[in-house]
Amino acid sequence: MSQSKAINLLIVEDDDGFRETATHWLQRQGHHVEQSPNGADALHIAGTRHFDVAIVDMNMPGISGMEVLQRMHEQCPDTEIIILTGQATVDNAVEAMKLGATDYLTKPFPLGDLERRCLQAAERGRLNKENRQLRTLLDRSKPKTKIIGESPSMKEVFRVVNRVAPTEKAVLIQGESGTGKELIAQAIQERSTRVDRPFVTINCAALPETLVESELFGHEKGSFTGANDRKYGLFEVADGGTLFVDEIGELPLSLQPKLLRVLENGSLRRVGSHQERVVNVRVIAATNRDLKKEVENGRFREDLYYRINVITLDLPPLRHRHGDVALLVDDVLGSEWEIEQDAFNALLRYDWPGNVRQLLNALDRAMVMAEDHLITIDDLPKEVVEATGREVLPHSESTNPSISDLATIEKRHIVEVLEHVGHNKAQAARVLGIHRRKLYRLLERYEIESNK
Repeated sequence: MSQSKAINLLIVEDDDGFRETATHWLQRQGHHVEQSPNGADALHIAGTRHFDVAIVDMNMPGISGMEVLQRMHEQCPDTEIIILTGQATVDNAVEAMKLGATDYLTKPFPLGDLERRCLQAAERGRLNKENRQLRTLLDRSKPKTKIIGESPSMKEVFRVVNRVAPTEKAVLIQGESGTGKELIAQAIQERSTRVDRPFVTINCAALPETLVESELFGHEKGSFTGANDRKYGLFEVADGGTLFVDEIGELPLSLQPKLLRVLENGSLRRVGSHQERVVNVRVIAATNRDLKKEVENGRFREDLYYRINVITLDLPPLRHRHGDVALLVDDVLGSEWEIEQDAFNALLRYDWPGNVRQLLNALDRAMVMAEDHLITIDDLPKEVVEATGREVLPHSESTNPSISDLATIEKRHIVEVLEHVGHNKAQAARVLGIHRRKLYRLLERYEIESNK
């Protein structure tokens, strides 16, 4: 049997001969099998590690198979349970299935039949888990903006992404806030062998310390005040896929050993649980901090730093991506929007300390403020306009004769057009070939009065 089909099994049976025979036979088929002679011992074992399927005999001394079913179904909801029963207790087995058992087998039966039922049960459990993952993912937001960039620095980013994506290595993405670290993480996922598996994100800076552990690793019902239900952590939700840990530099020191353990061997425990669970998750971390300095200052574990820093990807700030601002503006505005040249120039000259996120927010604001799908400089945020050094001088204050003459000519032309169209501003704007809003600004600048 291939390792991909091997499953973790627990056999709970008081008949020593049958239990030993079934255990050895299933192990020879390549499965991982634990055995237990009674219900109490079985519940203890199930509380310490995860099993895909538990095979439980209904008639046992002490804790009955029915009680084991009920308690294990509550304690280990991810474990599928198959009931073994004698001919006289089939009705009880059917009742057990109503209480959560996956299947039942009536003794005697071929061991090949038992293995087939176990594989079917494990597959059902896997599908149920995928459904839970999908339901969780539907509630989580995903980045909606594709990565835009043709600058040399961004071409280097794309080259590294294409190289590291197919590997299983941990990646650390470094960059200022707003440079698109989550988008790069998603690009790695989309080019990886895990493309069809979950991509889950957590921002360590967005949650209070008390919630980060529960969010990452999950918790059991009653494990702390307010834990009214069992919760699956994001590592379990991301099992088989990728977990993006944003702002990992904000992760509390107390939780860093627990994260290190998952990265080393995939094992974790929910808050309030003693049961070991194993997940297969690729971790991509991101930070806007200098983690090396954080290690030197004792705020970040050195062993965790080296574990997540297998491959480092540095994202350039937008001010170093010459030419990419124009591409981003064109992509956002598309064919339905126009932008006046002075507004476009202001966007190109600004340093964008908030990087791509700030640029996108500025364009969103401009599109809300603009009229008739035309963005003017007055639609841009104040800090963008002021930073460009734009200065509008009335012609009466100008000491340059050529500027004064041009302003006089422009003013005279506007007045003549207005008079020609009977001071209809909308018609005047069409004749002048400018937007009506720009005409209003020119009327105000040149102090032209219009009676309409």
